[in-house]
Amino acid sequence: MLVPVTARPSASCLAPSSTEHLDFVGGLHRFPAKRKVVSRAWATELTPGAQSQQGGFHLGVTPSVLRKRYNLTKEDIGALPNNSQACAQFLEQYFHQADLAEFMLLFGGSFGHRSSVDHVVGQQGRGKAGLEASLDVEYIMSAGANISTWVFSNPGRHETQEPFLAWLLLLSNMSALPWVHSVSYGDDEDSLSGAYLQRVNIEFQKAAVRGLTVLFASGDEGAGCRKSPGGAHAFRPSFPASSPYVTTVGGTAFKNPFLVSMEVTDYISGGGFSNVFPRPDYQAAAVKKFLQSATKLPPSSYYNSSGRAYPDLAALSDNYWVVSNRIPLPWVSGTSASTPVVAGIVALINDRRLQRGLPALGFLNPILYKLQEKGPSPALFDVTQGCHLSCLDAVVEGQGFCAVPSWDPVTGWGTPNYPQLLKALLAA
Repeated sequence: MLVPVTARPSASCLAPSSTEHLDFVGGLHRFPAKRKVVSRAWATELTPGAQSQQGGFHLGVTPSVLRKRYNLTKEDIGALPNNSQACAQFLEQYFHQADLAEFMLLFGGSFGHRSSVDHVVGQQGRGKAGLEASLDVEYIMSAGANISTWVFSNPGRHETQEPFLAWLLLLSNMSALPWVHSVSYGDDEDSLSGAYLQRVNIEFQKAAVRGLTVLFASGDEGAGCRKSPGGAHAFRPSFPASSPYVTTVGGTAFKNPFLVSMEVTDYISGGGFSNVFPRPDYQAAAVKKFLQSATKLPPSSYYNSSGRAYPDLAALSDNYWVVSNRIPLPWVSGTSASTPVVAGIVALINDRRLQRGLPALGFLNPILYKLQEKGPSPALFDVTQGCHLSCLDAVVEGQGFCAVPSWDPVTGWGTPNYPQLLKALLAA
């Protein structure tokens, strides 16, 4: 989800696509002027009406598919008027209320929901809706169903990229705002100045202290790749995904693309180790275990094993239906999709906590890592199959890290099992 500056080809360029006319929504990295979907799509004409839940069969990810996979029932919707969630849009990406209403008409019939955003902070641009903005709003409001939703619209640029600091300062100056914030945008860590990275990270720390849950997409280029001045390759981490004060969401795909089934790594799922921020204490044991137990690791020269490791968890990121400019579009993929889904689930858990007189979850990572390090937990579906992409060279041959039991830098701790995650986080 990035600026239309010189775009590096992403994983999508290597994948077959049956829908060349469709746009690409990436988890985190630069949109070319014309985007294409990241997809493992099959060449078939589909319509929303063709969707079937019989036996778990499906023709693309919709809210009902997600709710089935993550065990959300029709009763699992928001109930409190004082709970809210938000997503942020950048780079002149704007959603349309009419698209959201049509999306819910097509795909929201099996659960209670809202069909409009309650608050827009900032100006909505005129003209066509952006696919990224449409995706974010439609899926945070499907997972966090019937929860009041805000959209923060942030125009302009910083160093030709998203004005994250301006958005964070806006949040800091607001006395009342949503507990959960989903962001599907980001940059290569090395594309921003060190001073700016540290300044933005301080604002993330402030948000965490304030009790906000801020989730970022992990990216759509796997481990990434960059070439040093000397010609050597190394992986390329993303920011803000690499900040230790945000919860970073990776991506998965169904092992059987036609069935609601077990999940495997989505090969585009961003993940790795920061070159700027050291590993935080809350994940020290998990990352140490991964580095010691993984059977096949890339050469150590490719990554900074002492850096903040990400993602923290994941969700489906492959082949979503989205309505944009009143047109239902299939095959939309990327961690742009998984992030608002996880955000909505977190907002729903907040709803249940607030009903019991408990505070909102706030900064999720310390709770999440502590929960999982107690031993295998049913709160998250562990993803143990698949690798993500990286440098196309003779050393790693396009392969980055691979999923393993427990935490890994491809899918984190895994994907949400809502009833068990709710149970665990109500007790946290």
